[in-house]
Amino acid sequence: MLRVVLITGISGSGKSVALRMLEDTGYTCIDNLPVRFLSEFISSARDENLERVAIAIDVRSPGELAELPDVVTALRAMGTSLRVIFLDANTQTLVQRYSESRRRHPLTDRLSRGGQAPTLLDAISLERDLLAPLREQEHVIDTSGLTPGQLRSWIADLIQDDRPPLVLTFESFAYKRGVPNDADLVFDARCLPNPYYDRNLRPLTGRDEPVATWLASFDVVGQMIDDITGYLRRWLPQYTQDTRNYLTVAVGCTGGQHRSVYVVEQLAKRFADHDPLLIRHRAQLPDEHT
Repeated sequence: MLRVVLITGISGSGKSVALRMLEDTGYTCIDNLPVRFLSEFISSARDENLERVAIAIDVRSPGELAELPDVVTALRAMGTSLRVIFLDANTQTLVQRYSESRRRHPLTDRLSRGGQAPTLLDAISLERDLLAPLREQEHVIDTSGLTPGQLRSWIADLIQDDRPPLVLTFESFAYKRGVPNDADLVFDARCLPNPYYDRNLRPLTGRDEPVATWLASFDVVGQMIDDITGYLRRWLPQYTQDTRNYLTVAVGCTGGQHRSVYVVEQLAKRFADHDPLLIRHRAQLPDEHT
């Protein structure tokens, strides 16, 4: 059976990294495909007995981008195994990436037709408006602060075969870097005791046994984990019935290294019977590679 991965999202959010990763894992990839050719390309891939294809579509593509959600819906209705991954990033990150790469935003020429040179912020704002309908329907990965290695790893997790309707993801993050855009539910662990102030624990993470033992000694930590667990046990069936494919539960602390990491790891243990279950840590922890 042909499996299709569609990569889309905001320009500068990492689509090239994602597409190269898929190519390296055996996908036949095509970049910047016009929307009007999507159905035709998938039909051709099926005729050629291809098993896995990946397609990148964004505002560079000619044609009416507004038609893409309806095209995706129609393809799925015809039985196409189609996974859509929407990559996003906050505006500050996008501006920094454009500054470092010195590339022009792909909407610059379109905006220039009005006779006034657009700013980068104007182009980013227009792009968000154009892609908003698709963003609301599909799985979002906020790539702000992610290394290419982290993004490749997260994409690899998502494209595993035979996933049931809802992928449950627990994600830790640092409030000092902002709340991730891909979060569906957000919980704040900054009120919990902080291992950072113990010099012996400071260089460690919430996955290290000394930090875990220290946090587990506080009743309030266990109470927060119990409360989040109870909430999810109560409402997870409702999210599933809402025909969601993904639910991302984000837990934040100041630095994203100790408390949020520990809480996420403990929640993952509580929900180990849910398959598939993903664990993400936005902070670059010591055993994560770029």
